[in-house]
Order: sequence, then C-alpha cells, then structure tokens
Amino acid sequence: MPSPAASNGRIRVLIMGAAGRDFHNFNVYFRGNDTYEVVAFTAAQIPNIDDRRYPAELAGDLYPDGIEIHPEEDLEELIQERRVQQVVFAYSDVSHVYLMHIGSRVNAAGADFRLMGADSTMVASSKPVVSVCAVRTGSGKSQTTRRVVKILKSMDQRLVVIRHPMPYGDLVAQKVQRFATLEDLDKHDCTIEEREEYEPHLRNDVVVFAGVDYEAILRAAEQEADIIVWDGGNNDLPLIKPDLEIVVLDPLRQGHETTYYPGETNFRRADVLVINKITSAEPAAVDRLREAIQEVNPGALVVDAASPLFLDGDAADITGKRVLVIEDGPTLTHGEMAYGAGVVAARKFGAAEIVGPKPYAVRSIADTFAKYPQTEMVLPAMGYGDEQIADLEATIRATPCDLVLIATPIDLRLLVDFHVPAMRVTYELQEIGEPTLEGPLRSFVG
Repeated sequence: MPSPAASNGRIRVLIMGAAGRDFHNFNVYFRGNDTYEVVAFTAAQIPNIDDRRYPAELAGDLYPDGIEIHPEEDLEELIQERRVQQVVFAYSDVSHVYLMHIGSRVNAAGADFRLMGADSTMVASSKPVVSVCAVRTGSGKSQTTRRVVKILKSMDQRLVVIRHPMPYGDLVAQKVQRFATLEDLDKHDCTIEEREEYEPHLRNDVVVFAGVDYEAILRAAEQEADIIVWDGGNNDLPLIKPDLEIVVLDPLRQGHETTYYPGETNFRRADVLVINKITSAEPAAVDRLREAIQEVNPGALVVDAASPLFLDGDAADITGKRVLVIEDGPTLTHGEMAYGAGVVAARKFGAAEIVGPKPYAVRSIADTFAKYPQTEMVLPAMGYGDEQIADLEATIRATPCDLVLIATPIDLRLLVDFHVPAMRVTYELQEIGEPTLEGPLRSFVG
C-alpha cells in the first residue's frame, strides 16, 4: 500500500539530485505549491554536497527550517522513515538501465517514481532564447556554445550567457551570480568545474549568469541582453524555455543518443543537431548516427563539425616525452569517457609514454579513480573545493613524467603549481561543409 499522506494532507515528496536540476525543479514547481511537501533531497555525482540543507532563505515560507540533503545511498531508508509518496528523479547523464534501476528501487520501497518534463520545469523569457545542449557529457557542447556566441556577436546582438547550475558552495550567496570579469571567479570562490565553464566566455567579453534561482537569474539577465544563450550542463534539458534548440551529438559514443537520460529527450526536441568529432569517428558510426537522426528527429537541421586541437606550445616538445594528461573531470566521470583531447594530442605528436596517474593518486583523487575506473589512463581535473585542488596538485607532483598536457577548458597553471613543464591543449568547433550554424542563427535573429 502507498505510504499515508502527512496529517496536513500534502503529498510527501523526495527529490533525487546533484545540486542543480533538483533545486531548480523544487524552486519552479514545489516551492510555493501547498499540494506537496518536499521532505528531503538526495545527492549523487558531486562530492561534498550531501549531509547539507537547502536553506530556508531559498526554500520559501512553506519550509521555515529548510530541507535536508542526504546521500543517495539512503534512498530506501528515507522513503520508509519520511513516508515518501513520490520520488522525483532530477539529475542528468544516466543510462536508461540505471534510471530504471532507480525507479525499481523506488517502487519496491512503495513510492511512485516521477520524471518532470519541459512544460512544468522551464522558465519562460521575455527575450529570444537559444539553447545549446547535448546527448552526453563531453560531446562538445562548450565549444559549440562558444561558436554560437561568436556568430551572434558578429551580428551585433547584445547577449548574455546563462549557464546550467553548479552551486556547490554557499547556496544563499549563490542565488544569483553574475560574472563579467576573471576577478569575479575569485569573488564567488569558484571551483575548477565552474571556472572551466565561465572563464572561456569571460575571455570572449561575454557576461555569464548562473546560480540557484533561475527565475531570478533570468530576470536579471534580461535587463542586459537582447538574446539569451542557454549553455547547458551534462546532457540536461534547458532550465530556460528555448526558441531555438541546438543539440550536440557524439559519434564516438554512437547509440548513446537513444540510451541515456535526458539526452534522448534533447535529441528528440532539437531544431538543429550538430554531429561533432566527425573527423575522429569511424565512418560507420557516423552513418549509424545519421540513420538514428532520420528515425528519431528527421525534421532537424544537421550540421557536420569537428573540434580541431590547438597547442599553446611547440608540438616537438611532446615528442619522445613521458606525458601526464589532465582531462576535463565531468567528461571522464559521469560522461564515462576514458580519454579526451589531451590523449589525442599526446598520440598525434609522438609522446613516448602516457603515464597513468592512478598508482600515484592521493585522497579524493584516489577515490575518483575507485569510483570511475575507466579514467585510469588520465587524470580528471577534479576541483570541487580547496582540499580537492590540493589533492590534484599532490597527485600531479607524485606522477613521474617529463611534461603535463592540460586538456581542460581553463589554464590549470593559474590554480596549480606544476613541477615539470606544462602545455595546454584546446579545441574549438569547426563546421564542415554546409549547412553551418550561421544559417539557423541568422534566421532566428531575423
């Protein structure tokens, strides 16, 4: 039998999340809704966010004490103890099999399992909105967003970027965040993951908004822009209702576009589909991806693209060297990639050896390798706080190498001391042939 409702008659809800979509769904749907009582959040994917509380200042009048955040491992216990009737799943980049295992756990514990869709979770804007999302973490969404921004700026459009949430610190202080300069990253005590997403836009003279309360964030952003660009996170749906939806596909993980949540939803909703990494993938995988497009979303405009590599040093300095490669953390962890652009560069330019850092990892970095074993060839740039950045630096220093290749969106040399020479590997989106992104963006601007 279903758990009994609370004495106040409200439906008792638990929201499963990872400090982003979960808080947003609560804010826009549950916060002032007296039909429901959210009794807890659970946290996954991101370290150090469980055993906290969603603060009363953000939770609203119905929650004067705020809302507890617990580890996801406590799910069944919480359902029983808190007499939960509905569990809302609210984080991204999970396989359909994983998702239904969670649903089965919830149903077995006696609660309903719920996925919330676009109409009940997207905030409408008074300004035109372009969204850039993906089917998997690491598909090339960031460089696609930068390309979209560059094209719109060339049309003399006044725009701001709103970035998917990454609120890992003081949630009240992070309610609405505005980043206009690199100094703002220090002002807001940003993690490596936040810097990786915000800094490239700031270097291109684009203002970025982010935080916790996306209704308030959007209203602030609208005061500064004629066009809003939504810069998505993982493979999540936009939190702001888009007028033009651009979605990036990854032929190196062909098949994932229809087997991961909510990436498949993005795939089906897209107005424009970008097939990235087209020069790196096997032609057969690209052909299968085109077949999937014809089956799932035949009306979408398809843009072929690659993400060529650029070095900030001499490629000859890589040849014959023992190289430690540092890649973007989320791409390797819940994105499930074994390597990225750094390994491609090391191989292309003749490194003698790619030194696996796993045997030399310390503390939280060792924990990351234990949780995500596919990453052992490279070092994920994990940095969810000062302690983890210190662990990252200690792991780098302990790894015997001649050169470090930094393939993250930011220059880690500004945050971490390297004991050996280091070189950056960067990448930008390059459309191949016709159509390009400029066409649909010009039509959008009108």
